[in-house]
Amino acid sequence: MKSISKILTLVSVLSLFVFAGCSSSNESSSTAVDLFDGKTLDGWQNFGGGKFYVEEGMIVGEAAPLLPNSFLATKKMYDNFELEVDFLVDPLLNSGIQIRSHVYEEETTTVRWGGTFNDDGSKNVKDRVWEKGRFWGYQIEIDPTDRGWSGTLYEEGARGFLHTPGEDEAALKALKPGEWNHFRIIANGDHLQTWLNGVPVADVHDDDQSSGYIALQLHGIGKSKEKIGEKVRWRNIRLKSL
Repeated sequence: MKSISKILTLVSVLSLFVFAGCSSSNESSSTAVDLFDGKTLDGWQNFGGGKFYVEEGMIVGEAAPLLPNSFLATKKMYDNFELEVDFLVDPLLNSGIQIRSHVYEEETTTVRWGGTFNDDGSKNVKDRVWEKGRFWGYQIEIDPTDRGWSGTLYEEGARGFLHTPGEDEAALKALKPGEWNHFRIIANGDHLQTWLNGVPVADVHDDDQSSGYIALQLHGIGKSKEKIGEKVRWRNIRLKSL
């Protein structure tokens, strides 16, 4: 009986060690990490050539003429995560947060929906050709216009809008113009969700891409003189793996 008791005790002790190890591992994997150190752009890369720099603990994107949409992207790719970020956008700019994004390795044709509808209520969908080297992927829209589509899920360089807020007044009015705003973004399997200042906006199932870069978009302004020098700012960029 004593030997059996010793064996049971040993099993119990080993079980505690195993459980403790599993708990520690789970805890570690769910710890949030800062993607931006507040001082440098270490760990980031620029696609498109736009003007990105660090100022007072923020990443700043500053609009310049004749540049394409540009993206400050992580050097690492991420799959399932919860991402939180604060942003402040000048009123004339459009921007967004890219997730699970990539670069086309060859010329690619996709369907595209710009968010408009035909007279019969159907989506106005067209084909579009994208050049080799074009940055593309899921984008959480930053839209300071009266349309109010910030937080919607868009596919940059591909299918376009994957949904709209419709008549959801809370979502349409969630952006605080001229102030710091907060995104919470969850990508878990094919389930993509967004919250803007605590208000739910997107809740979409889509399995087009399972992993990719996270990036900050600086939208091109063409030849618009009034938009030169307009800025979008980001801070507190934190990611927790799921």
